[in-house]
Amino acid sequence: MILLAEDKKRILVVEDEGIVAMTLEDSLLNLGYEVAGTADDSRSAIELAEKEKPDLILMDIRLRGDIDGIETVERINEKMDVPVIFLTAHSDEETLSRMLKTRPYGFLVKPFREKELYANIEAAIARHRLSKK
Repeated sequence: MILLAEDKKRILVVEDEGIVAMTLEDSLLNLGYEVAGTADDSRSAIELAEKEKPDLILMDIRLRGDIDGIETVERINEKMDVPVIFLTAHSDEETLSRMLKTRPYGFLVKPFREKELYANIEAAIARHRLSKK
């Protein structure tokens, strides 16, 4: 599953739990991705997305502060076109309904396996590239 250097995709991790963020970073690096940055709140996530222009964002739904991951994605979508995969331990109907309005490229319920992460990232990036053609 290791990617070639010219194929390395840059992933922005938005996760407010430090241990989960570190585990995600390790998994991404093991899979051959580059971590474009890590944020734990909406403001930092938006700033990093604009600055780093990642190929994909892994977005936790619950974040520090007043603005959750769903609203953060809405704000990022106003400024740029980047695929997002939501990560959450919360999958209630209201949350799912709000999340689906942002047109995410994927959704993973924690805890998930590295293979699931890899498959979702690759499918999301491929779908995004096809939609741009």
